[in-house]
Amino acid sequence: MFEEFRKFIMRGNVIDLAVGVVIGAAFGKIVASLVEDIIMPPIGLLLGGVDFSSLFLNLSDRAAASVVEAKAAGIPTINYGLFINNIINFLIVAFAIFIVVRYVNRLMASMVARKETAPPQPTEEVKLLTDIRDALRARR
Repeated sequence: MFEEFRKFIMRGNVIDLAVGVVIGAAFGKIVASLVEDIIMPPIGLLLGGVDFSSLFLNLSDRAAASVVEAKAAGIPTINYGLFINNIINFLIVAFAIFIVVRYVNRLMASMVARKETAPPQPTEEVKLLTDIRDALRARR
């Protein structure tokens, strides 16, 4: 069983998948920073200084000034501002993946088109062997 597991782990697809997961996690952090630190502040400013990450509904009778304060006090909240940030994160990640997949598909299509339009020319040896074959057939 250990040998079978080792073969499974050493397959190229598993290693490629692991690399993809690690890069995807790093990319997710970059996108989260992009949304939280660059995109949301100007949007909040345009909407009158709103910080989306601090928007929440308090579900109890106890007061809390922020999401962090509510969580620390154990107050139940609906954090719709964080939800909005996550939706924007998702849309940016989905768009970035769309762009990458679109580019890769175009690249692959152009590579396939090049292979189809330019058949390989026979080498001199192949031409010579073809001539010899044709000459032998003509003698029969």
